[in-house]
Amino acid sequence: MDGCSGNGAPRAVVVGGGIGGLTAAVALVRRGWRVTVLERAAELKPVGSGIGLAPNAQRALDVIGLGDAIRALAAWQGEGGLRTPSGRWLSRTDPQAAAKAFGGPMVLLHRATLIDTLAAALPEGALRTGESAELADPGAADRPAVVRTADGDIEADLVVGADGINSALRKALFPAHPGTAYSGFTTWRVVVPGHGRPFAPHETWGPGRIWGTQPLKDGRVYAYAAARAPQGGQAPDGELAELHKLFGAWHDPIPAVLEAAEGVPVLRNDVHRIAEALPAYHRGRVALIGDAAHAMAPTLGQGGNQAIEDAIVLAHHADPYGGLATGLAHYSAERLPRTMGIVRKAERTARLNMLRNPAGIAVRNALISAVSALGPAVALRSFADIATWQPPVRTYADQARKQDTARRQETP
Repeated sequence: MDGCSGNGAPRAVVVGGGIGGLTAAVALVRRGWRVTVLERAAELKPVGSGIGLAPNAQRALDVIGLGDAIRALAAWQGEGGLRTPSGRWLSRTDPQAAAKAFGGPMVLLHRATLIDTLAAALPEGALRTGESAELADPGAADRPAVVRTADGDIEADLVVGADGINSALRKALFPAHPGTAYSGFTTWRVVVPGHGRPFAPHETWGPGRIWGTQPLKDGRVYAYAAARAPQGGQAPDGELAELHKLFGAWHDPIPAVLEAAEGVPVLRNDVHRIAEALPAYHRGRVALIGDAAHAMAPTLGQGGNQAIEDAIVLAHHADPYGGLATGLAHYSAERLPRTMGIVRKAERTARLNMLRNPAGIAVRNALISAVSALGPAVALRSFADIATWQPPVRTYADQARKQDTARRQETP
C-alpha cells in the first residue's frame, strides 16, 4: 500500500485526467501537495473537438500561471452572432464589447491543446495513464482515504473525483442520489481543416436543432450541432450523413463545413445533466469536481469552464497544512449554489433554443431581435454573472507568500 502524508508533503490523488482533473492537479501542486493523477485511458488523447474558454475560466487559469498562454490562442475576429437557418441574423455580437463587458475575450481552442498545456505543467511522474481506480474508503478526519488500483491501494490525504459524467466516485459517495437525467437531445462535434472561405462565427437556431461554426487559431474550424432525439440513438448511415440530412440545406458556410468533414471523425454524445443537486460536493476526504459534481447541458458553453473554476476553488480551500474538513466544507458551500444555478440556466437555454413549435419560434426570434436592437450591453447582460466571476486569489504565488509571512509571524 502506497504511503500517506508521513513522507513529506501531504498526498492528493486525482481520479480522471480530463480538463478539470488536470487543472486540479496543477493547482494542488502549486499549493504544496504531492499529486498523483490516475487516468484510465492509455493516453491523454481527447477526441477531436473544441472548447470555448470564457473570461471566468481564463481568470481561474491565471491563478496557476496559464491564463496568458490560453488568451494568446484567441481567434475570434470581427462580428459574430445568432442566425436562422436561412442565414438571417437575429443578433450580432461584437467581440470587443464582450471583452470589455466580461474583462477578457472568448477563446476557442482544441481540447487537445488545453490538455497538453495542463499536463505539461505537472511534475514528471505525476500522471499515470492506463490506470483504472475505484474508491475503497472515502476516509475521515482520523484516517486517510484509500483508492484501489490494479497496482495496489493508495492512501491519500485528499482524493479529487474528476471522473466525468458517469462518475463512479459520485456513486460511491452518494449511492442514494438518482444520478444524471437525459436532457432530450444529442450533440455532434467535429474539427475540420479550414475550407478557405471566410465566415462570421455564428450559432444558428432551427426547429429543434442548433448549429455552431467557430474558427480556431490554427486555421481549422470547430463545428458543433445538436438536435432533439431519442436517447441512445445512432445514425444508420453514419453521423456525417445525419448531419447532412439535418443541416445540409442551412445557410453558408454550413454546407462547405460538412463537405470538409468528409473522412474526419464526428463525435456524437447524448446530453445528460444532474437535475437534482448533490447534498454536497464532498464527503470524508473526497471532493467532486466538474461533470462528476454538476453535469450540465452545453448550451452556455460552461461545462469545462466550471470544472476549471472548481479545481481552482478546491485547491484554494485545501490547505495542505490546515484543516481539510473545514476547507472541503467551504468548497461545497461556495461551488454548489453557483454551479447548480448554471445547470438550471443551461437547461432553460436548451428549452429556448431547441423549440420546435413554429409560433413559439417566431415569438422567441422576435424577442431576440428586439433585445439585440437595444445594443450589446443589453444582449450581454444575461451572461455577465457567469463570465465576470473572480477567483478567490489572484495567483498561488501571492497566496504562498502571504502564508509564509503568516507562519513566520507565528513562529516565536
